Amino acid sequence: MTSVAAILASDAIPKKLYQPMLAICEVAAQLSRTIARGELSGSLGHEVGSNTDGDNQKALDVIADEAFAEGLRGTGVRWYASEEREEVVEIDVDGGLGVAIDPLDGSSNIDVNVSIGTIFSFVEALEDPDDTFLRSGTHQIGGGYVIYGPQTALVVSFGDGVQHYILDPDTGAFVLINPSVEIPETSIEFAINASNYRHWSKPIRTYIDDCLAGEAGPRGKNFNMRWVASLVAETHRILMRGGIFLYPSDERQGYENGRLRLLYECAPIALLVEQAGGRATDGSARILDRAPDSLHVRVPFVFGTPAKVERVAVYHDLPTQENSAFGGSNGSPQIES
Repeated sequence: MTSVAAILASDAIPKKLYQPMLAICEVAAQLSRTIARGELSGSLGHEVGSNTDGDNQKALDVIADEAFAEGLRGTGVRWYASEEREEVVEIDVDGGLGVAIDPLDGSSNIDVNVSIGTIFSFVEALEDPDDTFLRSGTHQIGGGYVIYGPQTALVVSFGDGVQHYILDPDTGAFVLINPSVEIPETSIEFAINASNYRHWSKPIRTYIDDCLAGEAGPRGKNFNMRWVASLVAETHRILMRGGIFLYPSDERQGYENGRLRLLYECAPIALLVEQAGGRATDGSARILDRAPDSLHVRVPFVFGTPAKVERVAVYHDLPTQENSAFGGSNGSPQIES
């Protein structure tokens, strides 16, 4: 078990999460090796079916899900809720924890060697699995992600700041790089899938219009757009250098309430973002205050540098106009970001 000694030596880890964190790190290290081998490990990116929401499942989705479920046995986890499973699984009847996990985020990127990851969070287990997980994100007692990229990194919070570790490929240990990650206050980057522009609501289109207008527009500065199609990769970039991520709801069928899952993706990421000094909303309201009404409910998601996220909320609060921006003498909300 020495491969994760570095993280387990941290005083910031609650005792009850010691063993499950050990298991997550062990499985993540194994997955990192499998992913690094690519097709040498087999056809990891081929479709093997679909999950409960109709999303295509890749072979590595299933491999990761089964590995985490097995790895967490005997670690004090009673309830295991996975994005890849329709129902909650009971792992240890005497366990006191619930784990919600997206075993492999960004699996559409497997075949093109782009960063993918694992997202997880912990809650206290209740007698009923639905009661355990269908609560607001404020009940999380820990959460984080592993990103499998040029480096395999672990970013985690237990409610007192955010820690950043990197997996040393020579020793197999997760080594602490930064004990207190903070989102930079300024950035000129935003992340959104611009191909869906015509489907967005007026507030979202207006926000992006004002960014794209650059120095000549109401924002008075030039911006860069990023889009990786991997929530973990987008989150990691924003935690390291600031900016904003937007995955809004839109008018397409199946996207009316956004596309990212509140329990498995948005709540754990929101925990990290807030602990790093950022903000995370559904466009207007705080994500961590929202309670899912089902295991796989989806929500719009906006997070990043506080001033940028607050600006998006202002666009939603103002009355819609026909021009490309709202309010103010130059047609834009007067908030610095």
